[in-house]
Amino acid sequence: MIPQSFIQELLARVDVVDVVGRHVKLKKGGANWMGLCPFHGEKSPSFSVSPTKQFYHCFGCGAHGSAIGFLMEHAGLGYVDAIHELARTVGLTVPDDRPGPDDARRRDPDLFDTLVAAAKFYRQRLKDSPRAIEYLKGRGVSGETALRFGIGYAPEGWRSLEAAVPDYSAKTLVESGLVIESEPEAEGGKKKRYDRFRDRVMFPIRNPRGQVIGFGGRVLGQGEPKYLNSPETPVFSKGRELYGLFEGRDAIRRADCVIVVEGYMDVVMLAQHGVENAVATLGTATTAQHVQKLMRLVDRVVFAFDGDGAGRRAAWRALEACLPLAADTKRIDFLFLPPEHDPDSFVRERGAEGFQAHLASAQPLSEFLLRELSGRVDLATPEGRARLQADAKPLLLSMPPVALRLQLVQAVATRVGVRAEDLLRYLEPDAGTAAQGPARRRDSPGAEGPAADDGRWAAEQGEGGGWRGEPQSGGSGGGYGGAQGGAQGGGQGGGWRGANATGEGRRWSGSGQGGRWGGGQDGRWGSGQDGPGGGRWAGEGRRGGRWQPIPRPMPVTLPDLPRRARLLLALHPAIAQEPWPTDFLPEPVVDWIARIAALPAGASFAQLVESLRESEPELSAALQAEAGQDRGLLAELEPEQAKREFEGALARMRDQRIREEVDRLAQAGLVDETQRARYAELQALRKALTSPEGT
Repeated sequence: MIPQSFIQELLARVDVVDVVGRHVKLKKGGANWMGLCPFHGEKSPSFSVSPTKQFYHCFGCGAHGSAIGFLMEHAGLGYVDAIHELARTVGLTVPDDRPGPDDARRRDPDLFDTLVAAAKFYRQRLKDSPRAIEYLKGRGVSGETALRFGIGYAPEGWRSLEAAVPDYSAKTLVESGLVIESEPEAEGGKKKRYDRFRDRVMFPIRNPRGQVIGFGGRVLGQGEPKYLNSPETPVFSKGRELYGLFEGRDAIRRADCVIVVEGYMDVVMLAQHGVENAVATLGTATTAQHVQKLMRLVDRVVFAFDGDGAGRRAAWRALEACLPLAADTKRIDFLFLPPEHDPDSFVRERGAEGFQAHLASAQPLSEFLLRELSGRVDLATPEGRARLQADAKPLLLSMPPVALRLQLVQAVATRVGVRAEDLLRYLEPDAGTAAQGPARRRDSPGAEGPAADDGRWAAEQGEGGGWRGEPQSGGSGGGYGGAQGGAQGGGQGGGWRGANATGEGRRWSGSGQGGRWGGGQDGRWGSGQDGPGGGRWAGEGRRGGRWQPIPRPMPVTLPDLPRRARLLLALHPAIAQEPWPTDFLPEPVVDWIARIAALPAGASFAQLVESLRESEPELSAALQAEAGQDRGLLAELEPEQAKREFEGALARMRDQRIREEVDRLAQAGLVDETQRARYAELQALRKALTSPEGT
């Protein structure tokens, strides 16, 4: 673990203006520096960097953070890698003794020098190899493209690299994977060395910082293997790296989309034809590390594979890697090319326009999953439906508690002819087969076991346990938002898991026929309609604000900003002690600030979650799930960084509410002096709120 004291020292030494200025052209604008946002396309500068507050903020897309956050978002670095990169720029050594790629990189920086020397040597040798040049021309690669990707050629000789390095016996040649060292033939004999790559067209692989970390070599002729990659080294791991990520970083960011293909030539030829936001896995199946790295960069990931059996199997492995990382704010699609094509041949035949047109036919993850599972069975038979249900179980269980999982549960349930709540019971870890026998009632033995307390989506039959809160006689509206149980079944509108939520002292659930976000009459804020089918932030004054699902056919996730603010306060309770403004904020957010502020000094996230486990298990489980989805990014923020993140979230929520009122006034026509004065007041407030110094 990197000590927090070191991170504070590091941030005190670096200047965010310098860090951002290496990648973005900035101009002085008052107290701050302004430039075009690198995270979204814009023509007028809305990207502000504050030297006094040491953070950047974009008023167009909301991007916001410190120097560490900028490197993570712009360069696609992980949290630890971003710290190491910043430390390198100011000459600091990170006091982290954990083993791993970063540790080895610090221990032997000569590895990079050796790899750079080899890359330069291979590029030079390409000019001397007519065979390699003819091969590239035959594949349609231009000289400009070859130069951009640093493509080279490894000569046929066994020790050609001797000409590239001063000492062929150096250990870095073996450690970098460029040279193979064989065991001596006899005891006491001398080890033999020879080049790993011989008579191959060479593709250098770069990390997000542009450093050469390995190579892929394509054999000329009929040798095997056709493609040979660098082995695992202290600076290179196939399961983590992606070819073309550095070269395509700007196009990927502009498109907010990355296309994942299988081969080096696919990336090269797509880029040459203008499709520059493609990357390739390095001769290995897509891993969770690949997916995680890409989802930090963009909101849409498209896997483009050949349409044959091998391509579909590769796509399925990619889907399995994606499911545990699914997020409702991210989109994952699958594109299949005609069987006779790969991306390389397809774009050469049909051009960029043809490829982009075909890209529009990409299947969403949900559609691909359901089609594949349904195509394996005969849904006309009970056995076929049971098989689909069994095949779907491990896939659904691998997903985090996001809305997409619930949508898939509903879709699978429809296909196999069962109710969604029955399928949810089947998905319980201890359910080896479909749910059998009557569901447990809340007053039965064991009712407070896993189905009641473990935070899973459960709905008890007989307690109004409908997935959509169907009216049940004498029960409460169950599942995600029981909208009508109180009206027709003699009970109350249910909470997150069919709880008999009466709204008395229980936040984040609540009562009411309308399935509002909370129960009561005052302080409403939200969208939708009153009564059944609507959804509101509601509460009886400051103490009554509660969150409860909107009663729709399927649940929706909490709004991103309120959820982010809630998690930030839970992870960093000290933030709540600040005198935050409460005007134009949703009532539940104001309540949550007051609630966290009332916690004992020094309270931690773990203590908060544990204290809620008995009284409010739904909220406890939700906080744990959200913290898991965040993967520690918010938890690792310094106190000042967390405060800025929270300040930014509040500012955006307030700005949204102000804009809504401004729009209502404008639509009314500003017919009297009172309306015009209020309009001017709101515009002035919004201007102050969104100014660089007011953020």
